Amino acid sequence: MGQLFAIRLKVPYDRYSRLEGALESMRSLILIAPFVACAALIYQPATAEAGIDACGDIYMDAEADCEVVAPGAECETKCTPISVEVACAADLQVECSAECSGSATVECTGSCDASCQVDCDVDATAFDCSAYCTADCSGGCEAECSDSQCLASCEANCSATCDVDCEGLGVDATCTDKCESSCSGSCTAESTLECQTECSSSGFVDCTTDVQGGCETDCEATEGALFCDGQYVDVEGDLDACIGALRDLLDIEVDGYANAECDGNTCTAEAGASCSVSGGTGGALGSMAPFAFALAFFFSGRRRRRKKL
Repeated sequence: MGQLFAIRLKVPYDRYSRLEGALESMRSLILIAPFVACAALIYQPATAEAGIDACGDIYMDAEADCEVVAPGAECETKCTPISVEVACAADLQVECSAECSGSATVECTGSCDASCQVDCDVDATAFDCSAYCTADCSGGCEAECSDSQCLASCEANCSATCDVDCEGLGVDATCTDKCESSCSGSCTAESTLECQTECSSSGFVDCTTDVQGGCETDCEATEGALFCDGQYVDVEGDLDACIGALRDLLDIEVDGYANAECDGNTCTAEAGASCSVSGGTGGALGSMAPFAFALAFFFSGRRRRRKKL
């Protein structure tokens, strides 16, 4: 009788165990689903971006490796004439634009439009006029330039001109409109390249001195200085705004960035890791942190519960 009684108890217990296991699996999916979605975003491809206003309108590539260097001697040694060329090129492009006017030729826009239409038709909504224009324009800079200052000036000119011609075009604009503006910007920048590089070259000496001084000033400040691919980024006194723009527009995670907000005795800190797509490996690993933490927390809870059964 004792043995029969034990067998009858075992059946409902197994059913209960299976039911609990199923419910626990469902709870796990609900718990980690947002983090799985977040982690999946890491592997979406990023795109190039033209000038970013919050970062001194500097030309920036989606694959740029950016870092905030803490105040001190190491930071100051990074403030060299070469490391401020891109920032200077952005400043000088604005100064030279008044005397460097040009217009797109029919031959240039016709050739550009044909390839643009093909690329845009793949996904018209995702097609970014300014980014496409800048990539197409800056692609010829290396062929036209023999030194880094010329290259920086060429890319800055492409970026600024494309921004102007593509301004106001929303995601719902047709491929015809997007390509017309994109090719107009790219070809106009090409027509003003010689004037822009000559004008900029005469101003690089003074600009380098000024911007290098700004870099050294940032290196003495509390937050430090921002560098992307070794180039100093003039954040114009608002590091948070520039880093936010890099994340929003290019999904770039900035190494060494830490921002804390305190209310009374309670502080919350952000340390350069969030749920966003990253152009570099470091950002991707940083974005995986919440996901990994959630998994670790969940499975440790499973082990604790099983020990109590």
